[in-house]
Amino acid sequence: MASTTMRFSATSTGAEALPRRNSVTGFITFATRSSAKSRPRFIGRSFNLSLLRRRNSFFSVKCVSGSEAKRKLHDPVAQPQEATTSPSSLTPDASSIASSIKYHSEFTPLFSPENFDLPQAFFATAQSVRDALIINWNATYDYYEKLNVKQAYYLSMEFLQGRALLNALGNLELTGPYAEALTKFGYKLENVAYQEPDAALGNGGLGRLASCFLDSLATLNYPAWGYGLRYKYGLFKQRITKDGQEEVAEDWLEMGNPWEIVRNDISYPVKFYGKVESGSDGKKHWIGGEDIKAVAHDVPIPGYKTKTTINLRLWSTKAASEEFDLYAFNAGRHTEASEALANAEKICYILYPGDESIEGKILRLKQQYTLCSASLQDIVARFERRSGANVNWEEFPEKVAVQMNDTHPTLCIPELMRILIDVKGLSWKDAWKITQRTVAYTNHTVLPEALEKWSLDLMQKLLPRHVEIIEMIDAELIQTIIAEYGTADSDLLENKLKEMRILENVELPEEFADVLVKSKETTDTPSEVLQSSEQVKEQEEEQEEEQEEEQQQEQEEEEEEKDDNVEVEGAIAKKNGADKSSIEDEKEELPVPVPEPPKLVRMANLCVVGGHAVNGVAEIHSEIVKDEVFNAFYKLWPEKFQNKTNGVTPRRWIRFCNPDLSKIITEWIGTEDWVLNTEKLAELRKFVDNEDLQLQWKEAKRSNKVKVAALIREKTGYSVSPDAMFDIQVKRIHEYKRQLLNILGIVYRYKKMKELSAAERKKSFVPRVCIFGGKAFATYVQAKRIVKFITDVGATVNHDPEIGDLLKVIFVPDYNVSVAEMLIPASELSQHISTAGMEASGTSNMKFAMNGCILIGTLDGANVEIREEVGADNFFLFGAEAHEIAGLRKERAEGKFVPDPRFEEVKEFVRSGVFGSYNYDELIGSLEGNEGFGRADYFLVGKDFPSYIECQEKVDEAYRDQKKWTRMSILNTAGSYKFSSDRTIHEYAREIWNIEPAQLL
Repeated sequence: MASTTMRFSATSTGAEALPRRNSVTGFITFATRSSAKSRPRFIGRSFNLSLLRRRNSFFSVKCVSGSEAKRKLHDPVAQPQEATTSPSSLTPDASSIASSIKYHSEFTPLFSPENFDLPQAFFATAQSVRDALIINWNATYDYYEKLNVKQAYYLSMEFLQGRALLNALGNLELTGPYAEALTKFGYKLENVAYQEPDAALGNGGLGRLASCFLDSLATLNYPAWGYGLRYKYGLFKQRITKDGQEEVAEDWLEMGNPWEIVRNDISYPVKFYGKVESGSDGKKHWIGGEDIKAVAHDVPIPGYKTKTTINLRLWSTKAASEEFDLYAFNAGRHTEASEALANAEKICYILYPGDESIEGKILRLKQQYTLCSASLQDIVARFERRSGANVNWEEFPEKVAVQMNDTHPTLCIPELMRILIDVKGLSWKDAWKITQRTVAYTNHTVLPEALEKWSLDLMQKLLPRHVEIIEMIDAELIQTIIAEYGTADSDLLENKLKEMRILENVELPEEFADVLVKSKETTDTPSEVLQSSEQVKEQEEEQEEEQEEEQQQEQEEEEEEKDDNVEVEGAIAKKNGADKSSIEDEKEELPVPVPEPPKLVRMANLCVVGGHAVNGVAEIHSEIVKDEVFNAFYKLWPEKFQNKTNGVTPRRWIRFCNPDLSKIITEWIGTEDWVLNTEKLAELRKFVDNEDLQLQWKEAKRSNKVKVAALIREKTGYSVSPDAMFDIQVKRIHEYKRQLLNILGIVYRYKKMKELSAAERKKSFVPRVCIFGGKAFATYVQAKRIVKFITDVGATVNHDPEIGDLLKVIFVPDYNVSVAEMLIPASELSQHISTAGMEASGTSNMKFAMNGCILIGTLDGANVEIREEVGADNFFLFGAEAHEIAGLRKERAEGKFVPDPRFEEVKEFVRSGVFGSYNYDELIGSLEGNEGFGRADYFLVGKDFPSYIECQEKVDEAYRDQKKWTRMSILNTAGSYKFSSDRTIHEYAREIWNIEPAQLL
């Protein structure tokens, strides 16, 4: 790949290497070019383009409404001006921005005009910013269309975007002018931004990673789009009550979304159920069934200091209007009348609907197929349009790269095959070659339950054509396995087929049915003892006669025994006055049938087989993927497997969310280039012992802690001291992430505090505020028990007058991106304590390190690489290592594990009832026993507990020396440069997608 970034003008046909341009300069320049070739393609709902062109200003709009006296909103511009911003200006001034905000408050109304309060101010401001984004967005889109560059498409079930206003302003370099403009209305920018709800399009690290990637793709000028679903009610909004976690529907769309543009002209049919028939043309035809429409909603994603603005296309679902049954409605059957509409719309109601019921499973599979089908139809249509009259399908992989973010988009593989074969008329061989060259897969987990498997029967009913295609892919794989391993060793071949096949517990296809049989015959019967067919026949006949005689004899003995039993039972019945027949009924038991194992489709195996690349997301994770999860595939296709260590965008996760620290970094490094080139953060190491830097660093941290203390007061009612250590664990609640280990460590700390006098307590313990945040999946009972336990401990500790500010336990409800943007800059210690080998990577650990937080953790996921980069002395390490885990579980199963007395002590303390009347037997019981589901401490909390509390003692010791602690904090930021998502995206682009950056003039 060429090392020079190619940047193109929307009106030129050539390319030249140019310096990075200010995003607004390019925006203004483009806004003044009104050639037909570069006319914007995306226009907002109420965006007055004619005014924009006439004014030659990038979005300063003159008010044209009625009498000024009737308005409650005053004009913030003292003297009307025709063009306050010239095309050559670097940024628009506050007056033109204020005019634009005022225009949108009047002509893009979502509220009544009587008042201009904060919610109105947010929507008008966001719509004003969106005008700016649309111009850049259109220019980017025109470039992609005109030059027909290869484009990457990132498909993900989640995009955890967070608030967009401050991020967009920061990337456009308009934060200052907008802040000044809003003062003309009497508002502060941060108060206006606070009105924006977080987009409820994701839950955890998977979705946040996808959003960081989009930011980096735009910033680095890579041609790419994201595809996802537009969830109306998100995952859920979390409430914390005395009973623990409660879930209610998200309301993020109740007031509308000012960032999205509904593209009613872009919709695609999506089919479920039905049947497959072969037509006279030899093609397969999927007919009948249930038909819905997927409608596009586009969200612009701006890059930092660049004109490039890429697209996140979200799909909503609906049924055609004619599906509404007027006859049924008028007959009073209202629910029946709208059933088809409701069935279509509910596909995009919530993220990850509960799947314990068959209805829930169907809904989840519908979601996954909708994402894949609509996105691929859109991608194929774009390829055909850009190709013009002569479409060459062999070029498809040269123009399209599809990245599947985990197994949720796996149906991309059979869906692309279906489109190419059934719709476009390609042969199986050509379609398969194109598909494999186009698609790639990112694995995010080693947990078996997260490697999706779908019921074959369910998929057969819902997606019959795709099952046919999957069966053919499975057959191709079987052929490859047989060719690789041969038939000489039947056990080896059988094991490989069992491990690698896409279809689990499914008979071999007819063409391979006798392969294992023949192999076994060859293996089990040495040539020197082979007998003639006549001898074999004679032996078989003799054996059959012997078996018949034995069966007859056994039958006679059983009859005699039965008669004896009947006589005895009759006598007993007569004695007890009971009917003999009733006793026979009681005695008679039907044989218990042995259930057949379910027939399943292994989606992860399909991903590996159907794509050209498979990547893990941290070095240790990628090794586990190769050595354990997909070892057989790795041995077959080693060239497919790669590592792409995750990263986070430094724009949102330090530059914008931590402005005080960012200012300090820029001052000491001497440039703000570190926001784009994080390698420059390493220069902080030169100043790590400078007392002035350390003082500034500590002041910035404390300022952030004061803000978080106010947030905690607002969200929970608890008061905390900003002078205490802020110890934070925020992530999805799951047993393997071991929030239980953390809270048990806190319980142990609390118990030891209670055993000391006030003076001893103050001398022995560093004051701590232990902060938790995260959602437990609604049907994950054990995770919800952990949430309940944390809140119960907090309720006891936080009201204990003997403890005071020495220890506080806080659970921040409804943790999301906006909350993270406050907590992470204030953090001093962050816990990443998953069972070694179970966390694929983690990205919150990167965000914390980037903000000068010191980590305590196991050698798991990206912790390994973070520790290498920041230095072992600046990371608190404890616990078993990944290679030890299997042996430790085996030791437990054999009854050889001896728990530490301190662990037994803390469990007994919990059971004493000190934290309330709730029965924690199920929770604590999961840490006990040697075997059984939900028992035997599978995640090794007890094993790692002594190491953990001893490591926490080292944390206290280090924190007492604030000079040393601040030094460690600075070195964490300095060593975090590797963990920028910009680095990760460059690696994907170069080694998987084969795309190059290109920037517009």
